[in-house]
Amino acid sequence: MDKATTLAGPLGRVLLCFIFLLAGYGKATAPQGTIEYIASHGLPLPQIAYAVALAVELGCGLLVLVGYQARLAALVLAGFCIVTGIVFHYQPGDQAQMINFMKNLAMAGGFLQIVAHGAGALSVDNRKA
Repeated sequence: MDKATTLAGPLGRVLLCFIFLLAGYGKATAPQGTIEYIASHGLPLPQIAYAVALAVELGCGLLVLVGYQARLAALVLAGFCIVTGIVFHYQPGDQAQMINFMKNLAMAGGFLQIVAHGAGALSVDNRKA
């Protein structure tokens, strides 16, 4: 395996996970605002939705970042991207929200690549193999 291929996996994981770790940190430091935002979109049980979002963003974000149980964590994040894209960003009349919706779909595609091909050579999963 060449150096570029070896380094692409961890760099891709960092780039995909950065937004989730940052968003999770923001949610953890401002829970009430996040819960109110979730409620404003009409979701039932916003406190539970908040806890799930926090766990997915921080938990699965960290798992994919280090490449541990990366396929499963990436699958969860792909689903999370699709669901949150539809619930929070699919607004055909609002170009900015549609850009965010498409961004979510693109991130889901990146995570599905990890599901299909694994975390790469420089990952905890690979060290275990």
